[in-house]
Amino acid sequence: MRDIVIIGAGTAGLTAAIYACRAGRDVLVLEASSYGGQIINTPDIENYPGIRSVSGYDFATGLYEQATGLGAEVRYEKVAGVEDRGDVKVVTTTQGAYEARAVIVATGAKNRPLGVAREQELVGRGVSYCATCDGMFFRGKDVAVVGGGNTAVGDALFLANIARKVYLVHRRDYFRGSPADVARLREADNVEFVVPAVVDELIGDQALEAIRVSDPASGTSRRIDVAGVFVAVGQIPDNAAFAGVVDIDERGYVVAGEDCVTRTPGVFVAGDCRTKQVRQLVTAAGDGAVAATAASAYIG
Repeated sequence: MRDIVIIGAGTAGLTAAIYACRAGRDVLVLEASSYGGQIINTPDIENYPGIRSVSGYDFATGLYEQATGLGAEVRYEKVAGVEDRGDVKVVTTTQGAYEARAVIVATGAKNRPLGVAREQELVGRGVSYCATCDGMFFRGKDVAVVGGGNTAVGDALFLANIARKVYLVHRRDYFRGSPADVARLREADNVEFVVPAVVDELIGDQALEAIRVSDPASGTSRRIDVAGVFVAVGQIPDNAAFAGVVDIDERGYVVAGEDCVTRTPGVFVAGDCRTKQVRQLVTAAGDGAVAATAASAYIG
């Protein structure tokens, strides 16, 4: 029997582990792949209060070391479901089951695909969802980034220092990403804005050779020769395994307010996997602190 089982070792989950351990709780963190979540692939974090600049890897590693140093145990097992048995919650994984007095769901979200034919076929052969992971493979080549949020803008900035040319493709003529970063992109000689435009086709046999984009209003299309396309069009939460103990909205996010409380007593949610207006590193950390404090109070 554990006091608190935390599902997910991203920023929200590890922050929750830190706060729960500091409250004297026995904490188990379950993670399907590796600690850190998507932030681990970010080269530079410059919007976290009190830290002028830090790599995503260093930031995530710092959280991991702090949590485990305080006594949190991290196991790499994919969670298949959570069962509510009143005062006891049972978390089932692909390798076993764990009983807990409280559970915090902090699974984050995964990359949303473009939904274009042959997209999955060309993953690793020109199609990527992580510029910092795969960008160096395209040094000196022409690439495209698809999206208009902070991730897309950040990817374009990163790639502008590596690639010969970067095409930033967005379905709207305005961006949701940081205005300061968008301004930096506009000043770059090797960045071209392709707006408004959507990707209709991925061209290439064994590997990506080009993309075809069209103006959603006029329907006019254009072929752009690129060796790589980096997809940054948002995220999809993966909360189906918890449908029995939490409410999930039409987009797949766990329904909960800023208190991180779900409909099931003893089950809490933190980070990008819950309904919220702002999904940033600082809000994920805030959620982790709130959820852990609430879980500890629930246990009593």
